[in-house]
Amino acid sequence: MRQDAAPETIGLSYLNAVEYCPRRFHYEFVQGDMLRNEFVLEGELLHQRADEPGQHTTEGEIQINHLYLYSETLRLSGFADIVEEENGIFIPVEYKHGKEGKWLNDHVQLCAQAMCIEERLPDNQSIPYGYIFYFGSRKRIQVHFTPELRAKTNTVIALAFQVALRASPPPPLEGKIAIRCRDCSLQSICMPDEVKMLTQQKGTMNDAHTLSH
Repeated sequence: MRQDAAPETIGLSYLNAVEYCPRRFHYEFVQGDMLRNEFVLEGELLHQRADEPGQHTTEGEIQINHLYLYSETLRLSGFADIVEEENGIFIPVEYKHGKEGKWLNDHVQLCAQAMCIEERLPDNQSIPYGYIFYFGSRKRIQVHFTPELRAKTNTVIALAFQVALRASPPPPLEGKIAIRCRDCSLQSICMPDEVKMLTQQKGTMNDAHTLSH
């Protein structure tokens, strides 16, 4: 993809990456780097059942697997693992490997799915919530699509398009959120500690050069 041309759409799953780490998003979306470690493979296997496309009816309620979503307004596309109908309302359900984390990346991805569905609904219908099922804890978490989460999601979408235009990745995460690097599957490509060290050394050399003049 040309770095001087904005993408027509960004995949919904990539919003998870850009909220977790913009640098990771750049490697995955712009450069196409993806490492499939044992955790990624296990997550793919767990998704296979949910990803079987089709519509199912249980006790009068509809469940649609692997539903394709697209939004011209948000310029997003991708799949919802499952969309359930509850009392005439369509509810997105996302399946995730592991346990619920401390970050909002999963919530943002789910909220974006709901916003895509809402664009197709008549009379400006609003979806109040969705669910994330975490295989690691076997828990189904309800996520409310509050005005704050919707605003956050729109901010993440805008950031994704900004980062997609960059010729090089953003710098590694700093501060407390840098702990996310520890569990990142792209750590061997990103090399955050090495990049930070080289950046600091370059800064020290520039300072010394300035002082000498």
